[in-house]
Amino acid sequence: MGMERLIDARGITKRYDGFTLDAVDLTVDTGQIVGFIGQNGAGKSTTIKALLGLIGLDGGQATVLGVPVGACAPSEAAQMREQVGVVFDTVSLPPHLTVGEVGNLMACAYRTWDADMFERMLGRFRLDRAKTVKDLSRGMGMKLSLACALAHQPRLLILDEATAGLDPMARDEVLDLLRDFVAVEGSNGEPVNAIFMSSHITSDLDKIADEVLCIDEGRVVFRCAKDEICDMMGVARCRAVDFERLQNEGVSGQLAERYVRHEYGIDVLVSDRFAFTRAFPEIPCDRITIDDYMALMLKGAPMQTSINNVKGGVR
Repeated sequence: MGMERLIDARGITKRYDGFTLDAVDLTVDTGQIVGFIGQNGAGKSTTIKALLGLIGLDGGQATVLGVPVGACAPSEAAQMREQVGVVFDTVSLPPHLTVGEVGNLMACAYRTWDADMFERMLGRFRLDRAKTVKDLSRGMGMKLSLACALAHQPRLLILDEATAGLDPMARDEVLDLLRDFVAVEGSNGEPVNAIFMSSHITSDLDKIADEVLCIDEGRVVFRCAKDEICDMMGVARCRAVDFERLQNEGVSGQLAERYVRHEYGIDVLVSDRFAFTRAFPEIPCDRITIDDYMALMLKGAPMQTSINNVKGGVR
């Protein structure tokens, strides 16, 4: 049967005064964890709200679990929402309720609510049933939100900074839970779940994402397999003389793609760090992180236009 497309967005556009979400395309298939990154104000939350039907679109179209967003019968929309677990970057639960009362409320909201699973999650996250939402720390509030999202047995998780406020050990615990969620298989042995995950903590995406989608000023900058970034690409730490050599030897746009200049040297984005190291063993070339890759893609200049800019630079 193969993979099923749980999110399919084509050219989604939303216009505000001073900002436009501009013709964004994105897809998420079963078995995938797609990381969604970008600077503050890039359009991540707007994209998520558009996918959830919380804001209307000015252009393009999207389907979530096969249901057209904003263009379906109320019964279809309700059925789709039953299968989507959402965690926003702030706790969106009534502050006066206790943790136990939150579970009772969710049982009324979702036909698929699994009370036993919710209780297990409370134990796993060490959440006190008697404590009110307003008295929870930010991290514990995010854990409660995630417990609620998972306990109604969704097929798709849409997470907006869901690991924000968690300490490193708690983040690792949550990441393990997300891996387990996306590893669930149906009766045919194929994966049935998926995750679309916005995060500023790109080290989390280093650990679990299959693909990374970057947005800036409302436009998609890149979509790339995480393993291609972290396992294949690199960042060369060049002096100006090294940089000029790269230009002169014609590797621009091939092995070497973009660069950012610093006071201490020049960082060059390398598409294949193993091939680069064989060709230029004297130039240090490090494994690249998602943060480094995003910075070079957003702030870097194309190599072929840079030779005149480094004359007299760092050596």
